[in-house]
Amino acid sequence: METKKNIDLNCDLGESYGKHTSLYDAEIMPYLSSCNIACGFHSGDPLTIERTIKMALEQGVAIGAHPAFPDLQGFGRRRMLMPAEELTAVVRYQVAALKGMVEALGGQLHHVKLHGALYNLAAKDETTAQACLTAIKSIDEKLKVYGLSGSVMGDIATKSGLSFVHEVFADRAYEADASLRSRQLEGAVLVDEKQVLQQVKMMVQQGQVMSHNGQTLAIQADTLCLHSDTPGSARLAQLIRNWSHSVF
Repeated sequence: METKKNIDLNCDLGESYGKHTSLYDAEIMPYLSSCNIACGFHSGDPLTIERTIKMALEQGVAIGAHPAFPDLQGFGRRRMLMPAEELTAVVRYQVAALKGMVEALGGQLHHVKLHGALYNLAAKDETTAQACLTAIKSIDEKLKVYGLSGSVMGDIATKSGLSFVHEVFADRAYEADASLRSRQLEGAVLVDEKQVLQQVKMMVQQGQVMSHNGQTLAIQADTLCLHSDTPGSARLAQLIRNWSHSVF
């Protein structure tokens, strides 16, 4: 008999800046169990951050900080080279700010999930991962760390005594090494409803994912991410949530 499990569906939110306001957050929030709120370095101004925190608190969605490289122009998707000491300060600054805002509004920060190029680099590079984890642990060692399933960051987090949550993606294609396919390449983002649901079911129920080149890879799925800017994201979130409720 299959064991019942709760599926944590998370999404990156608060990724608006000034007059460029996203309409996706309010639409997708009702289907989420956790969210990752931009801290201002790749997107997210103070008012947007505050509004997103309030929305999450009102709907009982667990809140995470979503720090990035300081790259507003590139939306945090460009890799930056910086000394470990500086990177630790960059991450500490963002997480501490988000944590302070959440607590001031009556909530509690649940986790941290790196964004974009920083997320992908920390998944493979030990120095980057350690610099980020040092910052997180210095703020609150009880914070969970969301990161790429099976990554180097997961190993280091566990050794550091932090709780690592293996993250998989509903709307992203995988390479043969279980890394995410670059957004600069064709087929990196999955938008077809049947394809997304098929990948979700395979990851959650079988612990496997099919790579872009057709290889079957083992994968641990503790939390499932769906991006709010993926076309039809709210509809996809609803389908995933409805499926999970019918199965588990």
